[in-house]
Amino acid sequence: MTFISTRADFPCENPQFALILSNSLVSTIKGVSGAGENPESSLMVPPLDAELIINGKLSGDLTPNTPTGCPTPASITLSMMDLTKITPVMISSGLKYLPTVPHFALGENAGGDPREGDAVPNAGALYEKGKWLGKYFSKTCDLLVLGECLPGGTTTALCVLRALGYNAKVSSCLVENPVSLKEEIAAEALEKVRGITDPLEIVSKIGDPMIPVAAGIAATYKGKLFFAGGTQMLASAAVSRALGTAVPDVVTTVYVVEDNSASFKETAAAIGADIYYVDPEFDTIGHEGLSRYAKGEIKEGSGAGGAMFLAAILGYPPELIRDCIKEHVNRYA
Repeated sequence: MTFISTRADFPCENPQFALILSNSLVSTIKGVSGAGENPESSLMVPPLDAELIINGKLSGDLTPNTPTGCPTPASITLSMMDLTKITPVMISSGLKYLPTVPHFALGENAGGDPREGDAVPNAGALYEKGKWLGKYFSKTCDLLVLGECLPGGTTTALCVLRALGYNAKVSSCLVENPVSLKEEIAAEALEKVRGITDPLEIVSKIGDPMIPVAAGIAATYKGKLFFAGGTQMLASAAVSRALGTAVPDVVTTVYVVEDNSASFKETAAAIGADIYYVDPEFDTIGHEGLSRYAKGEIKEGSGAGGAMFLAAILGYPPELIRDCIKEHVNRYA
């Protein structure tokens, strides 16, 4: 197939890339997420990804690879920012550990376990802060690719999508999607929201701190907006629809779209979100770690699919995009 799934002609004068960094304690549940070296260290992934994307490297002796040698998607995003000369914007929303790089700090605590108490008690406040950011971005750019970095986010997305009435299946950064575990968590969480229809109240009880910010930005941003990510961003799009605002387009990678354990296309269609996806053909790029994406590891994250998409619609050819990615990830081999 071609690099982009569908012809994408979006002329713009001031494109921007932004990334929402959030935590959910769901990522600390053993077996849910493959982010970080262990469940507790998954909470450090968002600030580390921000550090890599902004500074071009990690402090100390850390390397942006998984234990299997698969490059973090943040290294792909970094390569596309370097290629396009775009200065990315970091947004922290509900983090346990704040980034060490410049960022919009929206505050609030990390999202809680959706089975216990309210997961995002201040979802309404985060939504309002997102609306402020949407107005801000409306004055600074005419095309915005908005990604997310949220370990455990596919599980909270499953909770929110099911609560909003979608029979969705979500993806995973793991080769073997822990579907049964996610279903168990969602089933227990959904008991808390029976009879509740207000989308922000649903997010407050069983969601995560990324979703209300993304939905808030979508509510007020005046330019062309793309949600960049997998099934997490479909949950944000579903909340936008439930709130009666325009549903943004969603862009991801072919590895999410072709994940048979998920229902990306079907869920997007049910929400009414137009989708785009990139196929960087990592299985042919000549890098063992990147080839693992094509085998189902990682698949997407930190807006990597959206960053590649952005480079492509700005006119950079697929060969240059692939070469730039390979050059960057080889620094950490």
